[in-house]
Order: sequence, then C-alpha cells, then structure tokens
Amino acid sequence: MKISSLQENLKNGLFIVGHIAGKNANLPILNNVMIKSSHGGDIKLITTDLEIGIVTRVRGKIEKEGEFTIEAKILSDYISLLPNQKIDLEIDKNNALIKCENYKTIIKGESAEEYPLVPEVEKEVYFKTNINNFKKALSQVVFAVSVSETRMELSGVFFNFNKKELIMAATDSYRLAEKTVNIETNTEEEKNVIIPAKALQEVIRIISVLKNEELNEDNNITFYLSDNQILFTIGNTEIVSRLIEGQYPDYKQIIPVNCKTKAKINRGDLLRAVKAAALFSKTGINDINLDFPENQNKMIVSSASGQTGENITELDAKISGQDNGIVVNYKYVLDGINNIDSEKIIIEVVDGNTPCVLKGENNGNYSYVIMPIKQ
Repeated sequence: MKISSLQENLKNGLFIVGHIAGKNANLPILNNVMIKSSHGGDIKLITTDLEIGIVTRVRGKIEKEGEFTIEAKILSDYISLLPNQKIDLEIDKNNALIKCENYKTIIKGESAEEYPLVPEVEKEVYFKTNINNFKKALSQVVFAVSVSETRMELSGVFFNFNKKELIMAATDSYRLAEKTVNIETNTEEEKNVIIPAKALQEVIRIISVLKNEELNEDNNITFYLSDNQILFTIGNTEIVSRLIEGQYPDYKQIIPVNCKTKAKINRGDLLRAVKAAALFSKTGINDINLDFPENQNKMIVSSASGQTGENITELDAKISGQDNGIVVNYKYVLDGINNIDSEKIIIEVVDGNTPCVLKGENNGNYSYVIMPIKQ
C-alpha cells in the first residue's frame, strides 16, 4: 500500500474514528485503525470495538492499493504533530513508513487479516432528517437512559420511525424524555429499534467535529436498518452499531394525560430557585418541594434538611387549576430545565403520587416526565 494525503485530512479522519479504539486487552488489534485504499476510491480509515464500527473516507492519492492496521493513538498523536503539508505513507512488511517534509518515521503495525469486519447494512430503505435538528434532539433525550445493566433495553434510546416522524424516548424508570423530529423516508413501514446510548453519544461527537464541507450538500443524516444493526451516514462518515434486543416498555402509559394544575414560569427564575433548594435537600434523597397554591399566581420551591437548614423561594408564575404540590429529585428537574429550549417552562401536575411533566411554552415536540418522591 502506498498513499498520500494532506496532514489536515488525515488528522481529522483519525480524530473521527480513533475515539472507540480503546485499550482492549483481550483483542489488542482493536486498539488499531485500519487504513484501506483501493484504486478509483478514497482512503478509508476504519475502527471497531465489536459493538460500534466507524468508517470515514479521506481525500488523497492512491499509488498502490492495500490495507494495514496501526495503533490508532500513536498514529493520531504523531500525525497531529506534523506540518499541514502532504504526507506520504507506505507499507513495507509490518512497518508504516511516513514522510512529511523533513519528518521521516517508521511505525510498527499489523496485517489487516485479523482485523474484524465492520458489518454491512443494506442501503435500500432509508430514513433521513436534518443533521442539526437531530443532534439537538438526540442530546435532549440520551441523558435520560439508564446506566444500570440490569435492564439492557433501558440502556438505549427507543427510536420509532414512521412515515413522517422519528420519535425518540429514553428512561431510567425515574424520569423520561421524549422528542419528535420530522423525517423523510422511502417506505410506508414503521420501524421500532433500541440503540445503545454509547453509539448515540459517538454520533453526537462525530457530528460536532465534522466541518461543513464534510457534510452532505442537503445537511442530512441518513439511517439504514437491518435486523440487528443500524447504519448512520453523515457526509463521508458511516457509523454502524448493533441494536439492543428486547421489548421497550410501553412508556406512553406513564405520561399523564389530564393534569389538574398547570404552571407557566420563567426558565431562569426556576433554574435559580431549584439550585438554591438543592443546597438544603436531604443527602441521598435530593428532595425538593414544588407547591402551586390556588389563585395566588405564584409557585413555591422549598427544601429542608436537619443538617443544613431550610430554604423557601416564591416565584411569580401563571397558575391554572387546583391547589397542588409534588416532591421531586432536584437533579432530574435541573436536567429537564437544561434541555428545554424555551424562555417559559410549563409544569403540569396531577397530584403528589403521579409523575409531573415539564415542557417548553412553544415546544410541543419535547416532553420531560419526572416520577415523584412519595412521602
């Protein structure tokens, strides 16, 4: 194999793929990046951890085709130190010879024969959506997945693809986030899948580092599905992830339909009040009280602890419905506020034993549900 490419192109490509090439003691070759070149094509950089595979294409000149693997970290660290000029890379037996201006280096590598294949996913049926909308939407739900592995299906995000919409939902049994985005597709069939949070966080990371010229002209991300894999295509980069097997819980049934009290409140005021109450919540319980007195147009955020003291904050709010209150975990409330993109936040309450709902004033496609702390 003999190739040449600009330093910037190789550096960016290695940054995209290198993140999942970690320290795998059982299969050391997974710490490597595979470089693959074929005449008439681009230079491909490939990494996998057996659950996620990333392939990105880098512009360059191919003099001799072939494939080879090199430890991802050392190659990436070295390439990033070189001047932004043409880099020549040639494979001689198990060595990569790298030249750039007055730099000459030999890096030991391994044959690509033992490198695991990244699964192929058919590209017939597609779903696609605006990449920036998707990144923002995904960030608003992925934080709510469960970190426990006792229920594997809750460690991923539920994706419901239908003709016009993609509905994403995540829950850890204590809170739930749901977001809807518009999509285009070439199928009438509805698809439900559960995608590991780790893969989705990798997708968010890659979208963040890609430059505009590396994205598609239409600025979309495209999804392709097989029975047990999903493929994300973003410009010159593809991310393949296994799907989580199992049935996602029917989360719709925990979202309250008929609230008895509704409050509209300034986002910044609520954020400060919850942070103040958090200082006086009970350690390990993280409990704060949200109270909505009838006909007073105010909301009371309070907390009390035998160790630190107590705190009460009264906030101006537009309240409709009956006298009500709920005790919730302040950490979950803060997560909700931080992911609602609206100056005014709506809080809907049924009673102290039923989940409450947070949403933005003009944001009907995002809902955040918090389970109460029962006294």
